[in-house]
Amino acid sequence: MLIGEYTHNFDDKNRVSVPSKFRKEIGKKIVITRGLDNCLFMYTLKAWEKISEKLGEMSMFTADTRGFNRFMLAGASEIEVDAIGRVLIPEYLRDFAKIKEKVVFAGVHNRVELWNENAWNEYKDKVVKQADALAEKLGQVGAF
Repeated sequence: MLIGEYTHNFDDKNRVSVPSKFRKEIGKKIVITRGLDNCLFMYTLKAWEKISEKLGEMSMFTADTRGFNRFMLAGASEIEVDAIGRVLIPEYLRDFAKIKEKVVFAGVHNRVELWNENAWNEYKDKVVKQADALAEKLGQVGAF
């Protein structure tokens, strides 16, 4: 399970080290794609295969499905993790998430989210303020 929060800097060649806590689980190749809430989603190849399979099973005859498939699948990039755990995130993905010098890696069960540091802090502050209400809603639908 991918959990935890880590902030890393890009090096002079625009590479960033994947947190060591995630390296064993993710393997030598990963997929990074546009995510929701203006972050990036990073998946292991195995998790990505499941996600892309589910997306592929959706009807192509609705505009919403086609649009979301394009958003996730066309935006995806298979990336090699080098021998010391660094990755080179494509510029179009970094631009999408407005990631410049620092990136926050947030483990969220089967994926890692990559965030612009300021956007992550703002999002986290907002969610912390709503945590009780969110728990109440999830409790009502039987999540807890």
